[in-house]
Amino acid sequence: MAELLSTAPEDIERAARALKEGKLVAFPTETVYGLGADATNTTALARVFEAKRRPTFDPLIVHIARSEELPSVADLSQLSAERRTLVTRLIEQFWPGPLTLILPKQPHVPDLATSALPTVAVRLPAHPVAQDLIRRTGLPVAAPSANPFGYLSPTRAEHVKEQLGNKVDFIIDGGRSDVGVESTVLDLSSEEVTILRPGGLARERIESLIGPVHQIDRTTKHPTAPGQLPSHYAPRAALSLYPAGGIPLQFPAQGERTACLFFSDASRAQWLASFQSANPGMEAPLCQVLSHSGSLIEAAANLFDLLHQLDALAVDRILAERVPDRDLGPAINDRLYKARGEAKGNH
Repeated sequence: MAELLSTAPEDIERAARALKEGKLVAFPTETVYGLGADATNTTALARVFEAKRRPTFDPLIVHIARSEELPSVADLSQLSAERRTLVTRLIEQFWPGPLTLILPKQPHVPDLATSALPTVAVRLPAHPVAQDLIRRTGLPVAAPSANPFGYLSPTRAEHVKEQLGNKVDFIIDGGRSDVGVESTVLDLSSEEVTILRPGGLARERIESLIGPVHQIDRTTKHPTAPGQLPSHYAPRAALSLYPAGGIPLQFPAQGERTACLFFSDASRAQWLASFQSANPGMEAPLCQVLSHSGSLIEAAANLFDLLHQLDALAVDRILAERVPDRDLGPAINDRLYKARGEAKGNH
């Protein structure tokens, strides 16, 4: 079982030594907890894929501690002068933070980290513990989310312990992740600047800096960045996704323990009034709310935490409504969409 570490300097130093020895260390970032390994060590990288049961065609994100370290993993000379200027503007504005850049890779970056693609995914996390750990390691650190492939991403150390406890050497407990959804992945390696995965940095903020960007279809079967597969981030319960206000008032399945997941207190109250009118005397199902005030920032931070709670309650089915499709809304809806699991035949 993984040993739990604190955020004290001596524990972070111990975790850094472990990474340099090829061990796996789960650590907090502002988005979700990452499963860290030395990005230059193919044996350590192989352990990541084994621990997560992750297919090797799904590339990893390489984390660095300072923007000055970017040229050590990305070959910016392959970009045009105009595109290099764009990279600089994005880094100055949004790093450290929940933005991953897809760039041409340096030849020494192992193919296992990039799924043999000519590009590498790079991020500079904002969490001080993550920065300190990577800096003490003195190496780029590959760190996908610290959960089994396809399952809910962890936003607390206990989530990591529950899902990967016997496959990780150390877990640094840094409290709950603030953002709560993975980073936005932006491809700068091809002709068209493209968001490959919506995430913790809203598209509107990127476009306010560099102008319109393309967004890839989320149903791709051939990922060029993490989190692109159509079924991902799934709880144990079957999840059905509905338009805002569209959760049904009757549940055909008998004997199932159902929970409803609403965006705000207002949407929950409106649905409960309709449910009680349509089903007089019937007990309403368990109802959870992503944000009491209707804040998309709060909803993103609470998403995986609430889904973990519903898993712990062993509900059979989750009926979730989409959130407004603005700011962090596309990232939340993307996670809910992929949590459905196409094999389940959900809405």
